Amino acid sequence: MAVPITSRGAEALKDELKQLKTVARPQVVAAIAEAREHGDLKENAEYHAAREQQSFIEGRIQELEGTLSQSQIIDPASLPKDGRVVFGVTVTLLNIDNDAEVKYQIVGDYESDIKLNRISVSSPIARALIGKEIDDVVTVQAPGGNIEYEIVDISYES
Repeated sequence: MAVPITSRGAEALKDELKQLKTVARPQVVAAIAEAREHGDLKENAEYHAAREQQSFIEGRIQELEGTLSQSQIIDPASLPKDGRVVFGVTVTLLNIDNDAEVKYQIVGDYESDIKLNRISVSSPIARALIGKEIDDVVTVQAPGGNIEYEIVDISYES
């Protein structure tokens, strides 16, 4: 099953993968070699810490390679601009109760980050928004109760 990801999100994963393979992996291999030179491996904390770090790095490399191989990269700028909310768009919402405006980009699970206003396509807000148009009102079921938003703007930038 293909996992949607924006082109920016895919690039970030590729950059992390490159850093792990070209910088972190060689550093940890060197740390293991240095720790081995200190003698008895059973009581060598540096060796065990380096091996644990190596295990983490190799696991993360496998995870990133798996994610990228299963990803369907979508560039929001290349999407048809038909005025509907779809994966990758940035949506400006108006909270009907308090007139607060918020802007979210709908992204894949691997790149969602609420601090950067990037919400997962599988989140309740995104699921309520998909397929809607400007001026539509959507109700989002939140832990504190239902919230009504009006879609103010939809942009298709990368």
